[in-house]
Amino acid sequence: MQPISFVDLRKQYLSIEREVSEAIAGVFTRADFIQGVDVALFEKEFASSCGAREAVGVSSGTSALHLALLACGVQSGDEVITTPFTFIATAEAISHVDAIPVFADICPATYNISPESIEASITDLTKAIVVVHLYGRSADMDSICEIARRYDLKLIEDAAQAHGATYRGRKIGTFGNAACFSFYPGKNLGAYGDAGAVVTDDAKLAEAVRKLRDHGRKDKYEHQQVGYGARLDTIQAAVLRVKLKHLGRWNAARRALAALYRDLLRDCDIQLPPEDDDSQSANHLFVVRTQNRDRVRAALGEMGIATGVHYPIPVHLQPAYWWLGYSEGDMPESERAAREVLSLPLFPELSHHEAVLVAKGLERALDGASNKSKSGSEPLNKRSGAYGH
Repeated sequence: MQPISFVDLRKQYLSIEREVSEAIAGVFTRADFIQGVDVALFEKEFASSCGAREAVGVSSGTSALHLALLACGVQSGDEVITTPFTFIATAEAISHVDAIPVFADICPATYNISPESIEASITDLTKAIVVVHLYGRSADMDSICEIARRYDLKLIEDAAQAHGATYRGRKIGTFGNAACFSFYPGKNLGAYGDAGAVVTDDAKLAEAVRKLRDHGRKDKYEHQQVGYGARLDTIQAAVLRVKLKHLGRWNAARRALAALYRDLLRDCDIQLPPEDDDSQSANHLFVVRTQNRDRVRAALGEMGIATGVHYPIPVHLQPAYWWLGYSEGDMPESERAAREVLSLPLFPELSHHEAVLVAKGLERALDGASNKSKSGSEPLNKRSGAYGH
């Protein structure tokens, strides 16, 4: 069997090669490499696609979170509640503003932050909530928005995996004070390098982010505050403008593949992602859950089927955050998920035939692991093997 990649960015590139080449050539011809015309055009187009008034292009998803927190007034010593079951950048951005990450556990069915756990974590020092729409599925925004209103907290959406997702008919990215998107190459809308954006309906917040991303300047040599070199590169903006036109079609392909996986795997002894109800996932990842995850993953690897684990070490148990004082057992649902989740190949160019082969391979791997002891006896903070970003 030919190996099946976890993601194949080359296939996608080849399908839009001419469009991308023309867009990049336009940047070269104009030589507007910094804050060029494509940046402003992409910001307008991406804001429109999100149903928001403003989008500010920045250098990465991490920069988007960092600058959004600053623009929301989060300061040294403030507490910011977020999930431990995410990529570390969510917590890093909180640390970058010298605030304190406070972790709230997840809902086991969706892997998103639990509203009940958020409310239980609020103290007099709490300034904001950063909610992650993990794997492309919206968190429970009705409940979380109500908590933010009741306690007068800033609300920032980490929508790095949720390009095009909706919650009860409303686009992800329009619920909080600001939403932060990553355009890391493997995302639903990915650049050819690092890139990100802050989306908001608040013109003052958008202007604050624009100033912060560009060294705090008012004009070329007048700097009103200490800022950052966090601008969106014009070449990346040009690439993103091309790819944004295809996002709807690519997300539809992801939905079709996710539905196929559900149909093929419905009788397997695994937990499947929840079905869409009145919301629509971006299907960034298709994540199943099994207590024999490591054995199953190894067996799939032997068949030539690449998989991922998002994420094997919850952030509260990462060595970088030892100083917060969390221990194993503090976030039981996040820790359990970290031992059991397995991401299957899912990208728009994955063929129907390849998806069938993945499903059949998973069935065989599950059968082979069913009579063996459960994996995962070692402490979570000793694990390794995360797949990318």
